[in-house]
Amino acid sequence: MLTTRMKITLGLVATIVVLALGVAGGWRSRGEAGGGSGGASLKLFREVLYHIRTSYVEEVDRKKLLEGAVNGMLASLDPHSAYLPPEPFTEMKVEMAGSFGGLGIEITLKEGKLIVVSPIEDTPAWRAGLRSGDHIAKIDGTPTRGLTITEAVKRMRGEKGTRVTLTILREGEAKLLVVPLVRDVIKTRSTRARTLEPGYGYVRIGHFQERTGEELAAALAKLRKENGGNLRGLVLDLRNNPGGLLDAAVSVAGRFVGDRLDNGLIVYTEGREHYASRKFSATVGEKEPRYPMVILINGGSASASEIVAGALQDHGRAVIIGTPSFGKGSVQTVIPMRDGAGLKLTTARYFTPKGRSIQAKGIVPDIVVESAELKAVKDEQREDFHEKDLDNHLGGESDTAPKGGGKKSAAPVAAADDAKKDYQVVRALDLLKGWNALGTVTGR
Repeated sequence: MLTTRMKITLGLVATIVVLALGVAGGWRSRGEAGGGSGGASLKLFREVLYHIRTSYVEEVDRKKLLEGAVNGMLASLDPHSAYLPPEPFTEMKVEMAGSFGGLGIEITLKEGKLIVVSPIEDTPAWRAGLRSGDHIAKIDGTPTRGLTITEAVKRMRGEKGTRVTLTILREGEAKLLVVPLVRDVIKTRSTRARTLEPGYGYVRIGHFQERTGEELAAALAKLRKENGGNLRGLVLDLRNNPGGLLDAAVSVAGRFVGDRLDNGLIVYTEGREHYASRKFSATVGEKEPRYPMVILINGGSASASEIVAGALQDHGRAVIIGTPSFGKGSVQTVIPMRDGAGLKLTTARYFTPKGRSIQAKGIVPDIVVESAELKAVKDEQREDFHEKDLDNHLGGESDTAPKGGGKKSAAPVAAADDAKKDYQVVRALDLLKGWNALGTVTGR
């Protein structure tokens, strides 16, 4: 699994080459138009660089100095523009693609030990029986003590069909376990789905990757199959979703809008250059029925997830529940650089179909619901007292209740899955059920 989570990239991939040419050409023309101010700035830079290289207390690597200058220049623009050295740039591309050659293990460092968080289902690690909590003591005979997660991941990644051996220390096992593995193509999933109650589905999107639109279609098909071919409502969970690819966000939103009831506009962008001003609309294709829908967001919902929430909110297709989103309303274009590095540059702002800018504002929920922990309360002193507990009460048509006023404690709460213990999910489900109940009453 990836070890570096980057909140990145509403990328306009098609404009990368154009942008690279535009930046290079525009820098010269604007510098010349400024009466030589560009030349004066470069002269200042060269002067500072000279004094650092000749007078600093220790000798400094020139490449390090130049990368630091580039980082400082980009940091002065905004929090999202950045220079990506080759390794982080490669990690970013792997994360966006959602597939890589490796073993299929999510790992973490705990007290200096490399620990398995969980194996991914149907991967070499999963098939070999690796378990959560296993300590990876060696990789191909090399001790992992002192390795960073990045270094460990690099050793375990590789081309499909190549071999690697892990030495595992497992609690309860007296001996070290030597596990030979053959690398395979690992595909990470950004989308997970489950049925909350008969007729009501739940889909969680963790981030927007290249295959997220396809994964959503498969998840919805699975939910329909589980519920007899029909869904009465859907909860789409975008909480703590940091964003990802713009095309994936458009694909997800386009599944729910763009029918005969709306124009299908999902988002539009505006920037200084003509290529940065674009409109993105839903494509023709299979659409979901207009069943009731709730989207969950919070302060960790950013960028692409805000595009989806904002579009469906503007189209009146979903009710938004939770807390205000992060408010990242800018577009970053990723430009490949020399030596395998990348430049992530903010090139535009994006707007919802109704023209709302989300930048530094976020999506405001229709219904604000704070996160809370649900607990079953057992009150031993509580008395459940009803009409049927009264002596000589008037019986119903099939009254088989015992006579007399017995004291009763609260019925135990049945065990629920994690989603049903989530207060915001429970509120969303209640809203969907109420929506359907109201529709039945009003004949909708």
